[in-house]
Amino acid sequence: MESNIMRTYFASLLVAAAGLTGMTAHADDSAVAAPTAKAAYNTAETPLGDLLDDPAAKAVLQKHLPDLISGDGIAMARGMTLKALQGYAADQVTDEKLAAIDADLQKLAGK
Repeated sequence: MESNIMRTYFASLLVAAAGLTGMTAHADDSAVAAPTAKAAYNTAETPLGDLLDDPAAKAVLQKHLPDLISGDGIAMARGMTLKALQGYAADQVTDEKLAAIDADLQKLAGK
C-alpha cells in the first residue's frame, strides 16, 4: 500500500516537473522572439470584430461602409468576415467596396 502511494507521489512530481520545464522553455522562447510587424488585415479572412477593435481599421470601414458599421446589428456580425457578410448585405458590401477596403487596409500594414 505504501509503495503505491509513493509511486503516485513520484509520478505526480515527474508530471509537475515536466510541465514546469515545458513552461520555462516556452517562456524563454517568447523572451527571445523579436517583435513582429503588424499583420495585414483583409476582407476575406479578418473577422469584422478585429477590424472594429483597431481604430485605424475601423476608420477605413467607416469611410467605405458608414451605414453598415453604425447599424445596431453589427455587433452580431463581429465573428464574420466582410466577405461573408456580403452574402447578407450584397447591396451595401459590393465587390468594388471590398476591393477598396482591402487596398486601404493594405496601406495600414505598411505603417
